[in-house]
Amino acid sequence: MREDQQRPVHLYNHQRNKFFITTKLFTHTTVYVIIVLLSYTLGYLSHSSPPPPPPPLPPPPSVFQLASLPTQLDNFRVAAHCSNSPLPPHLVFPTILQRVFKGWGSNGDVFEHLIKRVKPKLIVEVGTFLGASALHMVNVTRKLGLQTQILCLDDFRGWPGFRDRFKDINDINGDVLLLQQFMQNVVYFNATGSVLPVPFSTRSGLEKLCEWGIMADLLEIDAGHDFISAWGDINGAYRILKPGGVIFGHDYFTAADNHGVRRAVNLFAQINHLNIRTDGQHWVIDTALVRNF
Repeated sequence: MREDQQRPVHLYNHQRNKFFITTKLFTHTTVYVIIVLLSYTLGYLSHSSPPPPPPPLPPPPSVFQLASLPTQLDNFRVAAHCSNSPLPPHLVFPTILQRVFKGWGSNGDVFEHLIKRVKPKLIVEVGTFLGASALHMVNVTRKLGLQTQILCLDDFRGWPGFRDRFKDINDINGDVLLLQQFMQNVVYFNATGSVLPVPFSTRSGLEKLCEWGIMADLLEIDAGHDFISAWGDINGAYRILKPGGVIFGHDYFTAADNHGVRRAVNLFAQINHLNIRTDGQHWVIDTALVRNF
């Protein structure tokens, strides 16, 4: 009897422990499943929900706002405005040549004054750049009905500091293409029969012209502005000047190198007993007029 009574008690405890274990396992599994389902549901809802609507676009500018655009350019520090008067087509090329490929003192009255007086058959220009003064002299000689040849002596390489001043002129392998632009200007003005470039340094070019017996009636000096350069150019050019010819040049009042051009001109005239006169920014020495002592 006692064994029979104890067996049901043991069986009851065993079943109760089994129930607790099963319930515990079921509870953990249920929690995991619920967490997974919630995560999936939240992810789905967050992905499928539509994005917030974009802010409304501002209204397009009115005609009055567009009309006041030039004053709004000041906000961007734009100082240049287009011209109100369009340039006529026939003035486009001359304007670009004058504004971009211009020289300095290239249209002074001194050119016409001297060409009228000398009536040169040959002009040698020492220092040409892009040919502004040479082409101006072509126009003067044509107007006067003269058959004049103009030699333009320049190495067409610029000078020290040239690229700092003319940043808009490109170069190819160190060549700043001044000779090409000079020739384009000559072609445009239909002056290929009157103007010939001599693309050498002033010193070597003047020496060769002297060796070849090329003598000028009129000489213009407009190359280096320092004393040494101006002194060498003036003396070298004087050797190829015909007796009674005229030599003149630019930058007599330029302050470069403590008025280097002026000092060179004054010393040259003093040594050779010649008179100097000025015409605008140019100095003029007429070898037919010898200084009286």
